[in-house]
Amino acid sequence: MQNKLQISEIFFSVQGESTFAGLPCIFVRLSGCNLRCNYCDAAYTWEMGDSSSVSEILTAIAKYPCRLVELTGGEPLMQQQCPELLRSLLQQGYSVLLETNGSVAINSVPPDVTSILDVKTPDSGSCDSFLMENIPEIRKRIAANPGSCEMKFVLSSKNDFLWACDFIRKHKLNASLPLLFSPVTGRVTAQELADWLMEIELSVRLQLQLHTILWPGKKRGV
Repeated sequence: MQNKLQISEIFFSVQGESTFAGLPCIFVRLSGCNLRCNYCDAAYTWEMGDSSSVSEILTAIAKYPCRLVELTGGEPLMQQQCPELLRSLLQQGYSVLLETNGSVAINSVPPDVTSILDVKTPDSGSCDSFLMENIPEIRKRIAANPGSCEMKFVLSSKNDFLWACDFIRKHKLNASLPLLFSPVTGRVTAQELADWLMEIELSVRLQLQLHTILWPGKKRGV
């Protein structure tokens, strides 16, 4: 069991978030998470998934006509074999994305993987979970390979927005690191977030979940 990964689902869809939004993408959604965000749209990943080896996952991925793969969760880096899977995907010639909540060190992630770190805001219920040691690691990675890291903030309120802006300023996160702000559906409208963004002098991108627009109401496989 130790050399296998717990998988919630593997599916082919259109990337709905990050700077890769709009591109066809294969998703490997791993099970298990160390956080309990109150807006989580994948709470089913909190339960134990199916055990699969790296080779079994590669076989499942190979049936799709796509060379972009994202590992997501849950929290993928909780699983010991995650770095091995990332390395294997790179060796197979895939472009690889990793979405992580930032509470686990990313230094085991291969440098050619694009790491998308989700910083939890106060109204998420999981604030202060971000591992600050990841900040210098992010700086090192983007200096060596611009675009190798991205950072997103999911916002439930104006307070979250202001907190995220302060976080960016405090840690001097600059334009070489793509910064993404997303509204929580039902709490902040896209229009509100757009208005707030136009009031500040930060290079931040408004991000909507494209997959929820394409397939409204569908919870899995998108």
